[in-house]
Amino acid sequence: MPRRHDPRDLSTATQEYLLALRVTAGAGDGTRATAAQIARHLGVTTQAASEMFRRLVADGLVDHADDRELRLTSAGRAVADAIFRRHALLEWLLTSVIGLGWAESDEEAMRLQGAISPRVEARLDELLGHPETCPHGNPIDAAIAKRRPEGVRLSEIEAGSRATVYRITEEAEEDAGLLSYLEARALKPGAPITILARSESLDSLTLDGPLGRATLGLRPAALVRVLPGDADPVLFHHVPAGVTPTG
Repeated sequence: MPRRHDPRDLSTATQEYLLALRVTAGAGDGTRATAAQIARHLGVTTQAASEMFRRLVADGLVDHADDRELRLTSAGRAVADAIFRRHALLEWLLTSVIGLGWAESDEEAMRLQGAISPRVEARLDELLGHPETCPHGNPIDAAIAKRRPEGVRLSEIEAGSRATVYRITEEAEEDAGLLSYLEARALKPGAPITILARSESLDSLTLDGPLGRATLGLRPAALVRVLPGDADPVLFHHVPAGVTPTG
């Protein structure tokens, strides 16, 4: 019988590695990564990452697709989703209730996610209106991801097109500067935009959003998913009005 893991019993470092592999693998599309890629992602040495993954393989949370590539096992995916769910709930609390910015809330949620009891997690979920995504629009788990649209890369939208910001991918969440820029320009999930210009030679696109013009390089724009035209409002979570700050 496979060993069951309570995410709260895992070290902070172990949780970070599982989340990093989850980010590389998206919300469940089976993408694989190497220890070297995860090491760069976390800012550690390849040797340190390799040693951690040896332990995670032994624990049944990660397996080797071949000699180099790693992927989450079904048990590892369940644990990583549970960690991400707590992280997402904390981000909703920190951004929508306490009022922190996106980048700052991500750091604080990372510090707090291992300390939440099941009772507090359930109460937070209820208080925040049972969100299915994090504040950036990414599905909380693989089951939710399967029934939500995939979205189109913002970098692929042609000039003159209208679209709705759908989600800021998990890869983009790792770039604090990009997160801060998108938040400052109100380019959040649900925001309507119009592509004003797109240039391969200049490697950039210009769009009109809720706060006017914004310019993005095509590479960071590829980390933002949109839906063409006006998206169904039901896709975007809103914390209940009585929970958010009034002043």
